[in-house]
Amino acid sequence: MSTDEQLTGTWVIDPAHTRLGFSSRHAMVTRIRGAFNTVEGKAVIDAADLSNAEITITIDVDSVDTRTPDRDAHLRSADFFGVENYPTITFKSTGVDEVEEGSYIVNGDLTIRDITRPVSVPLELLGVDRDQNGDLRAGLEGKRRIDRKDWGVTWNTTLDSGGLLVSDKITLEFELSLIKE
Repeated sequence: MSTDEQLTGTWVIDPAHTRLGFSSRHAMVTRIRGAFNTVEGKAVIDAADLSNAEITITIDVDSVDTRTPDRDAHLRSADFFGVENYPTITFKSTGVDEVEEGSYIVNGDLTIRDITRPVSVPLELLGVDRDQNGDLRAGLEGKRRIDRKDWGVTWNTTLDSGGLLVSDKITLEFELSLIKE
């Protein structure tokens, strides 16, 4: 069976083997990484016509984890994600383009803090194979930079040098493990 044939069907995110993360500059000299530990999603794919793919992802913002509890609490606050008013981040695809074999651009709408904007996410298919339980799995990875201010995440403070404490550009990091239903 070809990879295209294997991709056709309904897939769900395996949260235990998936990482939806981010990184940004802190004080303009270091990189801070984090992830969301609670994520769910589904992809309905017809590999013969990727433009009709239906992909949805929901992230529980309260699950943000940078390995520093004080920073995580600040990220949950109204200064950043405002988890009390905006408990989820969502993505809904509008189409998928195959750039080359195993490389895709997933186009869709990303909603953060009730602000929805289009994004295009490049993903590379790492492989499709059966796991120890006989489940068919697909692995994908990708990155995409966004400007957090486009989604109303604007808090910052100026450093003595004139730089900013938190960079406006955030790199989204996708390490996806999908299981075919």
